[in-house]
Amino acid sequence: MGASTAMSASAAAFLGLRWDAWLLLLAVPAASSSSWASPADESGGGREARATGGRGGDGDPSGAQRDEQRPHDSSYGTFASEFYDMHFLSDEGYPFPTAPPVDPFAKIRVDDCGKTKGCFRYGKPGCNGETCDYFLSYRRIGADIEFELSAETDGWVAVGFSSDKKMGGDDVMACVHDDNGRVRIHHFYNVGQWAKEIHRNPARDEEGIYENNRVTCRFKRPVKVPRDETIVDLHLSWYYLFAWGPAIQGSITRHDIDSPPVSERVVSIYKYEDIFMPSAAYQTFSSPFCLLLIVALTFYLLMGTP
Repeated sequence: MGASTAMSASAAAFLGLRWDAWLLLLAVPAASSSSWASPADESGGGREARATGGRGGDGDPSGAQRDEQRPHDSSYGTFASEFYDMHFLSDEGYPFPTAPPVDPFAKIRVDDCGKTKGCFRYGKPGCNGETCDYFLSYRRIGADIEFELSAETDGWVAVGFSSDKKMGGDDVMACVHDDNGRVRIHHFYNVGQWAKEIHRNPARDEEGIYENNRVTCRFKRPVKVPRDETIVDLHLSWYYLFAWGPAIQGSITRHDIDSPPVSERVVSIYKYEDIFMPSAAYQTFSSPFCLLLIVALTFYLLMGTP
């Protein structure tokens, strides 16, 4: 009777131990399937699982058990990685890097003309950076001068720095509209009536736009530069030459008008003025002789003849 009771107790203990082991084995896959292991967890926790997962009781796993365990770990890691990529990159949309937004070209402000920047306007009285035949502004920013140019053309707009009012031996900055729709800043040197492009370009922080049949650009240029025949120091005063015209495949051609406007006197970057120059059409009606003729004709028409 005692032996039978002992055997029953031993069997119950054995069965209980086996039942606990089965519960443990069933719990391990469930825990694994409910959590996503990172590569770090796999490298740490995976090694620990391989060290203990094949044990039966307190013995070390056999070589066959270790071989069977490794492919399982490897295949599970691959599956988890593929599932992670598919779930987070496809379903919910992973935030892939994108190009930064491009700021739109800021319109030229004319309210600042004569105050915080100097301006030249050529065209109709009261015109601005979007309506003048030609517009230029300049202002000092630290060791640089910022220029804004705009003209009614589909080709190029430029400003030249000259020691006289004639074309030849001039440092020229031009904004050119190319065939790809871009506006780029080029540096030229006038050799007589011909503009030669110079690869040494002092312009920086360039931006430009072609819109509504207008080429508009903005760029900076150092006030002082190392001595160079083709690049003048802007801290000195120069006559400003204003020109614009068509372009062919991104190359400038002859300017639109035979006699482009020129500043009446040398320009100092340290003095901000707002200067208006009427275009040829308005110059005709503003000349003293034309005004006198208009007065005479008006008087004649009013008096009439009996």
